[in-house]
Amino acid sequence: MVRTPLTPEERERGERLGRILREARGARSMTDVAAQAGISAETLRKIETGRAPTPAFFTVAALARALGLSMDDLVERCALLPV
Repeated sequence: MVRTPLTPEERERGERLGRILREARGARSMTDVAAQAGISAETLRKIETGRAPTPAFFTVAALARALGLSMDDLVERCALLPV
């Protein structure tokens, strides 16, 4: 299967999501947050660094729950933050 290349806007949105999640994680370890969300630390690392700019909805929902973020707030912040 050939994946359609991401647009610059999609890449930017992925980078924003990563920054928001990294800031929300604060001093908590990546391993602890990933375990609480039920994902691997490597998956969280890829999301936070923008290497996985389009994570699955349920992955984002699990991370939001683990970090105490509302999905509404996360969507709004991700859409509005400057790059």
